[in-house]
Amino acid sequence: MAVPAFAQQAAPAADAPAKAEKDKAEKDKAVQMKALSVVANRYDATNMRMDSVNTVDVLSASDLQHTAVHNVAEALGLMSGVNVTTTGTGYFGGIDGAARGEGMFASVRGLPSEYNVNLVNGSNVAQGMPYSRSVQLSLLPPSGLQTIVLNKTSTADMDGDAIGGTIDFRTPSAFDFKKDFSGSITASGRSESRARDYGGSGLGSGLAGELQTKFGEQKQFGFYISAYYDYRNIANSEIGAAESASNDGSWAFLHATAEGENAPGYDPQHNLTSIGTNVGIASGFERRYGGNMSFDWNVDPTLRAYAKMSYAYALTEQNTTYNQLLPQDVTYVPTSTPGVYSPNIGRIANRFWFETNPERADLATIQFGADKTAGGWTISPNVFWSIGRNDRPEHVEIDGREDKYSQDNFAYNQSSLLSYGGNHFPYPVLTPALLNSVNNIQNMYANDYGEVTRIRSGQKRGGAKLDLRYDFEDGPLQSVKFGVKYSDSSREFTNRDWSTGGINDGTTTLDDLGIFKGYYSQIFPGKYPWTTPQVSRAAVADLIAAHVQPSDLDTCSQLDYNNFNCDTMRGTEAVSAAYAMATIEQGPWEIIPGVRFEHTSIHNTFWTTPQDTEGNELPGYFSNNRTIYNEPLGSLFINYRPGGNVVFRGAIWQSYTRPAFVQLGGGEQISVSNGVTTITRGNPDLDPIKATNVDLGAEWTTERGGYVSLTSYYKKLSDYIYDSGGGQANPNTSGVGTVLTKTPTNGGDGHVYGIEATWRQKFENLPGAWNGLGFSVNATRQNSKVDLGREGFSNERLQQAPERMANAEVFYEKYGFSLNLSYHYTGSYISNYDFLNQSSPWDDLWLRPIRRVDLHAGYQLDNGLQFDLQISNLTKQYQYWSHIGQYSLVNSDIVDAGRTTLLTVKYSF
Repeated sequence: MAVPAFAQQAAPAADAPAKAEKDKAEKDKAVQMKALSVVANRYDATNMRMDSVNTVDVLSASDLQHTAVHNVAEALGLMSGVNVTTTGTGYFGGIDGAARGEGMFASVRGLPSEYNVNLVNGSNVAQGMPYSRSVQLSLLPPSGLQTIVLNKTSTADMDGDAIGGTIDFRTPSAFDFKKDFSGSITASGRSESRARDYGGSGLGSGLAGELQTKFGEQKQFGFYISAYYDYRNIANSEIGAAESASNDGSWAFLHATAEGENAPGYDPQHNLTSIGTNVGIASGFERRYGGNMSFDWNVDPTLRAYAKMSYAYALTEQNTTYNQLLPQDVTYVPTSTPGVYSPNIGRIANRFWFETNPERADLATIQFGADKTAGGWTISPNVFWSIGRNDRPEHVEIDGREDKYSQDNFAYNQSSLLSYGGNHFPYPVLTPALLNSVNNIQNMYANDYGEVTRIRSGQKRGGAKLDLRYDFEDGPLQSVKFGVKYSDSSREFTNRDWSTGGINDGTTTLDDLGIFKGYYSQIFPGKYPWTTPQVSRAAVADLIAAHVQPSDLDTCSQLDYNNFNCDTMRGTEAVSAAYAMATIEQGPWEIIPGVRFEHTSIHNTFWTTPQDTEGNELPGYFSNNRTIYNEPLGSLFINYRPGGNVVFRGAIWQSYTRPAFVQLGGGEQISVSNGVTTITRGNPDLDPIKATNVDLGAEWTTERGGYVSLTSYYKKLSDYIYDSGGGQANPNTSGVGTVLTKTPTNGGDGHVYGIEATWRQKFENLPGAWNGLGFSVNATRQNSKVDLGREGFSNERLQQAPERMANAEVFYEKYGFSLNLSYHYTGSYISNYDFLNQSSPWDDLWLRPIRRVDLHAGYQLDNGLQFDLQISNLTKQYQYWSHIGQYSLVNSDIVDAGRTTLLTVKYSF
């Protein structure tokens, strides 16, 4: 078995009644299943949570159907303790990722997404991300799944590299349905309000279907297949003052020294001012398709064999049109306070920048397995394979500059560029000349014929495992379980970039390049009424192809030979594991001790770029390093079940997370300067991040349709490594004399602790139609602290770890009607440490609290037709607002993606 799963008392059929009768005598004892389960409705999900030996949260098929989310990442945000992030690292990071307007990754209990284990039907999935071990969950639509199980604690028979949680996305088999033959067809249409604000259609569509049948003389064979396709158009608004501050230095201290440093006596983050910004539009589309298939054979009452496959594909085209207002000739002038100066922007450079952020991603899994019982033994072999890709197939850029030939235009002479309106929204203050220029981008001088970057990143992963359990008939020892698992994976990453030559004829404008296909009447509707051009991505790609030369390769070196390989990484990772655990029951007590051991062997291959003694670049070569981890992991779970409707839980277990591949085996550069050789490379001696975890909680159900849970948790971390994308985490230079080595290093200790509460209540005792009413609420309060291992960063909050999260829902389910009005809240949290490279925590990049209201309304007819209306972000709140400094909003990145409306029609037969 892939993960522990436990018997539910209600039948998991997709067409089961709203709530089956429970056998209270049987519920007094948790029974371990011999197969993964799919739950049809939220009441089945409650039973599964109660019966489990560890702390789990479950989203049922009904939950997924009654939510207004884009993908399974956003669906996970409905669970307590889960923070959904709209950005990642690398080309998924910052405002570029957020501008897609959807959740991408899930952080569990304050730990980044790469601290999670992701499974499909209990099988490990490949990790195709270029700089992280995360899995991009926006790849998976909620329509392709039936049940999501989040294990917040890990027993010995589960993978040990899960400090956050283990997320299992489950699909049904034919035996999860009552009928011998059934299926459904679903058609959908969607509308994106922000795209319509720009004058586009904003329309999208989808089609999905599923079919299951049981056949054979004794209906011993079961076959299930599903498929889906969906398409969405986007055009979202962006303002990027924080992005401009990081990339173009568009920030300053309002009260400064003559050299521009922070003036004594002023708090740096409250002293910030913005002297430049980007304003833009992210437009494009997302196309997803895939499906699931399973074949089950009940050979006899003691043997079941199965095969499961899944595939998901997503193609995203994201085109960003940016108007850049950048500071030039910044000086510092005296103020009325002696020794204090203020910045003076000599002029503003108006520039245009177009870039694409395309992505081609897929994820495939296949597994074969069986469950055999013989006497007291249950034998469960399983083999699995997965492939995952996250490619950036053709990223193109092109830009124009009003000041390409003259540096005398657009004099400004102000200390700041931005003013601020309601809710501290930024507004550029433009002179008449600047306002005229931003409305005539087509007249800018072309800077070059463009740039193209091609990135490939993927992993192949496969393995096998064998689980054995022996059930005893008498005595407190109920069962012993032990097993082995082996998985092997290979991954490859390549990044190559070509830049065309500059245009320096003094006459060619952007309009002359033939890349425009129209105009947007407003660059940021409702905020900035500037006219800006629409760019044809295909025209830019054709322009680059017509002018690029093989010698234009300039990835990260000077020699072509090095440029072709300098950003290439390959690696293999083999993990061998063995475990043993027991289940002891004494009256209402259930005790589950366990131990697991995991051995990991990682072999990395990377490119080395050397220099001679004069500092001249030499032809490079591939180098290798190796990392070995041996991790013993103990666990103890204790459950107390005084009755069929309550369980008290206590658990302590150990887990770990391996460093990202780029930190272990990133490319190596050898540079020579003034007789000193500096070697910059990955660090194969990095320790894994380790955690000791404690979990205490209780869960109740009531006879009146209620479910309540209260859980506290604590995680003690050591050897912390933060997510730094493609850069080195906590870089450290070591060595003496003429040879120095710069590598990423482990940080110090940390901890996260919190409390989660959930209450779901359906008012079953109300008279008549009123007993369809109910509500659900969950809330999380957590704290975190970590030592990054850098001077001045010993008391940081964990990345992606808000202190407060909550979900609240009012629902009505009766006579075929369903209505769900939900509210989601995520508190502020750190996205990136030391965003401006000031070697101090005051410039961390923070995200403002996120608030969202969603609505679902549905009606199911007796003839099998079902209609659903889902509206996400009903009140059109900003989906993303980051800012430099926890208490400063003067340098902010903002994304407005508007409201999404989805209408589906489903026919079941």
